[in-house]
This record gives sequence, structure tokens and C-alpha cells, in this order.
Amino acid sequence: MGGEAFKALADPTRRRILELLRCGDLTAGQLAEHFDMTKPSISHHLNALKAAGLVDA
Repeated sequence: MGGEAFKALADPTRRRILELLRCGDLTAGQLAEHFDMTKPSISHHLNALKAAGLVDA
């Protein structure tokens, strides 16, 4: 696992997103329902996970 993946996994929100995605595909809007944050914030976290190669679009 590369350094980007470890950086991405250091964030508890990103770890929770990965847990939710283990159950199946979800949109950014569906993920946002599980957090007290905006959809753009969720998209930011998803982009970090994508950049680290941990999720696919």
C-alpha cells in the first residue's frame, strides 16, 4: 500500500466511507446522508480515496 493510501486512511471519515461502500455502491448524496457534512465535503473525501486508488468512480 502506497503513502497516498495511508494518508487517505488516516482520516476517520474516509475510513467510514469505505465501510459503507463495502455493503455496495452508493452515490455521494447517499453517503452524505450518513454524515453531518455537505455533499461537496463528501466529494472531497471521495476524491482523496480515488487518488489513493482505494475506490473507483
